[in-house]
Amino acid sequence: MRCPFCQAHDTRVVDSRLAAEGDQVRRRRECVACGERFTTYESAELVMPRVVKRDGTRVLFDEHRLRTGMMRALEKRPVATPAVEASLARIRQNIQALGEGEVPASQIGEWVMEELRELDQVAYVRFASVYRSFEDVSAFREVIEGLEGRTASSGESGESR
Repeated sequence: MRCPFCQAHDTRVVDSRLAAEGDQVRRRRECVACGERFTTYESAELVMPRVVKRDGTRVLFDEHRLRTGMMRALEKRPVATPAVEASLARIRQNIQALGEGEVPASQIGEWVMEELRELDQVAYVRFASVYRSFEDVSAFREVIEGLEGRTASSGESGESR
């Protein structure tokens, strides 16, 4: 690692620790030439698959776009940022777990809907209305009735424990 102060190539690691919930390694380094100390972060570089859109075009996976779509659905909703980040991490893990070079955009959309259903039901309905191109009120009604049925059945299973 090159020293950012004197540009020397010889540095040594003084301390290493896990950072970012174990996804990164934080290293404290010291330059052998000038003695200055600095911090570096090391993380695995993962190649994400290409996304196959509905029209058949293939684009690079764009996490910023994924985050933007979820945040738009969650706008003005009482959902903590760490919960959103955890959902995004689960979606990324699902994509990587496929082990494929390509993933259908529809699959990513379904994972987003699953995560939003758990985070906030209003955000879920917002996202579903755009994602599934709702044409009328009956489409909203179907989704809401599905949520109500899911809530009722999970409430019943919780009471019987």
